[in-house]
Formats: sequence, C-alpha cells, structure tokens
Amino acid sequence: MPTVKPVGARGLTRRGLVGAALAVGVGVPLGIAGGAGRAGAATADPGPVRLTLPQPTGPYPVGTVSLHLVDRSRPDPLAGPRRYRELMVSVWYPARDVRQHPLAPWMTAASLRMLLDSAGFDPDAALAPLTAGHEGAPVRHPGRRLPVVLYSHGAGSHRSDTTIVVQELASHGYVVVTVDHTYDGFGEFPDGRVTVREEDFHATPWSYTEDARFVLDQIVEIAAGRNPDVEHAPLPAGLGAALDLSRIGMFGWSKGGTATALTMGTDRRIRAGLSLDGPMVSQPLPSADLYRPFMLMTAEFTQTAEPAVAEFFAHLRGWRLNIQAAGAVHSSYGDNQWLVPQLARIIGMSDEELTGWVGTLDPARAVRIGQAYPLAFFDRHLRHRGGHLLSGPSRSFPEVTFIG
Repeated sequence: MPTVKPVGARGLTRRGLVGAALAVGVGVPLGIAGGAGRAGAATADPGPVRLTLPQPTGPYPVGTVSLHLVDRSRPDPLAGPRRYRELMVSVWYPARDVRQHPLAPWMTAASLRMLLDSAGFDPDAALAPLTAGHEGAPVRHPGRRLPVVLYSHGAGSHRSDTTIVVQELASHGYVVVTVDHTYDGFGEFPDGRVTVREEDFHATPWSYTEDARFVLDQIVEIAAGRNPDVEHAPLPAGLGAALDLSRIGMFGWSKGGTATALTMGTDRRIRAGLSLDGPMVSQPLPSADLYRPFMLMTAEFTQTAEPAVAEFFAHLRGWRLNIQAAGAVHSSYGDNQWLVPQLARIIGMSDEELTGWVGTLDPARAVRIGQAYPLAFFDRHLRHRGGHLLSGPSRSFPEVTFIG
C-alpha cells in the first residue's frame, strides 16, 4: 500500500480536524484559526514543545503494545491489486515490572510531522505527549482474567484521541484495544507508511463496525495463544492469558460512538457500550431494539439537537443512561480538552478563541469526568461492582446532569 498523500486543512471540517490533530500536536488549530501569523508564532519558538497528559488514577502501572493487522476478507482497492484492509491497533493493560520499558509516545514522530507539514507548519514545531503506557511491559493479572474494552475514534481522527480515558481504564485493570480506522485519520505502519484521511475512501460508521468486528476476532486469536501481528512482533508476556472474552465492552467518540451502537447491534460479544457524543447517524440507522447496557455522554449531539440520538435512545430496552457536562463541546470528553489549552498558551490564542475550541468546561474537571464516568460504567456492567456515581447527580461532579 503506497503512502497516502496528506490532505490540507481545506479537506477537513473544523470539527474533524480538531479531532484528528489537536490532541496530537500544535499545528492544526493554527492553520484553521489564524493563518500565517499564527504559524509564525508557533515556529518562532527556539525548539519544539512537548505537550503533556495527566496521569491515570488507578493502582496499576500501564503497559501498551502496537499491533499491525490485516483483514484478508476485505480487499483494499486504494492499496492496489491483491492488497487487503490493514489496521494499526494499540493494546493497553495493567502492567508489572515496567522499569525497563520506555513510555510510549501518544503519536509516532512521522505521523506528527506529516500532520504539521500538511497544515503548512514547521514539522518540527512540537513533540507529541508521552503516555503512561510502558511499551511491551508484561501484563499483570493476578487471579481472574481481565475485562476487555474496544475503542473507536472519531472521523478524521486517531486511535490516541481519548488516551486519557484509555489509560485510566487500563490502570484500573482493563485491557483496552484502540484501533486506527485507516484512511479516516492519521496513522503509521511499522514499515514507515503514513496514512491520513483519504477523500476517495468512503468511511462510514458501518465500515468502522467492520473494523471493530475484525479486531474482536483478532482478540480471540490472542486469547487462544496465537499472534495475529503481521510481522509477528512479540506480544507482552501474559497478554493472551489475561483476556476475558466473556466480558467485552466498547466505547467510541463521535463517529466511533455511532459505530459502538452499530457493533453492539450486530455482534453479541459486546456486552456494554458507551458513546462520547456520537451523532447516531448512519445508513441504515442503529434503530433496532438493544437489550444490553448503553450510556450516552452527550455534548453537542443531544437528544434535543439530533433526532437520530433521540431515536436511538428510545430503542434502548436494557439499562440506559444519558449524562451531559455543562459547558462541554463535541471533543470535551477526550484529550483535546486538556491539550488545546496548552496549545493556546504556546501560540497566544485569545480567551475567546480558546472558548470556541473547548467550550467553558474547565479542562481539569473534564479530565476527572472522563476518568470517572466511563470507569464507573464499565465497572458496573462488566465487573458488576457497586457504586453510586451512575445512580444520580453527584456532589463530586456538579457539572454533570442526568438526562435519562
């Protein structure tokens, strides 16, 4: 598969571009909001700035590994004859003995350089954050196997766009698998091929669902002791034995939230689903009755603003909940809410411009909401653990409203 040429800012919407890139670097909002003047402000710095992520709160250190997968049931016409759908995924998990395992970057250097260059900026202007994940560390799973959660990103985005939530779950004992939906965001394969959003590829929530179901099949392979990585890169010690295939959940942001609903409707392996402001728009719609637990964390795509969300919620026949944080915008439940304010300080973005990007929800509070509510949801429905956070409004989170 040849390297896909990068698309410029004009090829993506403002919402898509913030999902694709703000969470991984500095360049894109400059290209949208400020033009050449802001580019000069960013590149005039004496050296690249490394952005930061908050630490997870769980009791366990975190490990991570990237895998290169090929779905030989799906030809890839963009890649050429006799080529098949390729995906990059990351597996996050509670780890032990992490001392000799370096921290993984949030995005590869080549992907970040491609992103910045495609937006017209110095490709060396910024460094991606380091995550809490230690590359290749052995898995910690004393006793019972660990529940598994699959993550699907938003349109034009990247599998790392909600790393704060992902590493939070891993630090509390979950195995989380994040997937890059190739041609609908930025990614890099082990041989150095960098892909971006490709206008010739018709990426829909249903194509995301095909990716998700294939990745689930590969999780089954790992649990059976096999290694599906194309290059047979070594898996972390203990990974296969740690996976509990009877306790699988899924969540996603935006288009990935819609894909979560569609995947649950077509694959009974998913026992619980969570949408981070998914619009629930697809052809066909996810309109069949669903009898397994589902939670909506809405911001812009509310039941009032988007009829498809209201229709989907009406078809939830099992445990259901819709919550919303005051002041949240579409990307507030992911890493953007934490990273964009750092960008604002670097480039001199005005308070008014910053509010346009992140709303009025305080970034530190957004992080705590993003850490607490998904964890409480999966704890309740995959681990059957108690707790009152999902029972009603909480004094600890006065920003969060219970809608239904």
